[in-house]
Amino acid sequence: MKIAIGSDHAGLALKNQIIEFLKELGHEVEDFGTYTNESCDYPDYAYAAALSVKEGKAERVIVVCYTGIGVSIVANKVKGIRCSLVGSVEDAILTREHNDSNGLALSAKNTPYPLAKEIVDAWLSSEFTGGRHLNRVNKIKAIEEK
Repeated sequence: MKIAIGSDHAGLALKNQIIEFLKELGHEVEDFGTYTNESCDYPDYAYAAALSVKEGKAERVIVVCYTGIGVSIVANKVKGIRCSLVGSVEDAILTREHNDSNGLALSAKNTPYPLAKEIVDAWLSSEFTGGRHLNRVNKIKAIEEK
């Protein structure tokens, strides 16, 4: 799977660890930055990464900042992106099963790398269950069209 990833300076270390983990799993990764610890603005990187999914250049997007909140807000501004801020393995599974999320936001402050690995693995391994959830996802898509 091709995965787009982006972070600000606060998420850089975790982003780089996740990139290596994704490559170990056999995924293709496109890194949209940032590449240094210099202070920067998370919207620049989260938007570019999420846009690549909208444009069909990647299948999923992972974004990281200090809290994960800012990057999730930005990613969700891109039409077609359903990005969830996740802090547990259970939530990673549920956001795929129930929301068909194609975006994952992580908090560098609250998510140590071992947990982040488990979250990413669970998120990538889980499938959308459809059923009653399909109607809800379709309603999200309809709102997006307004």
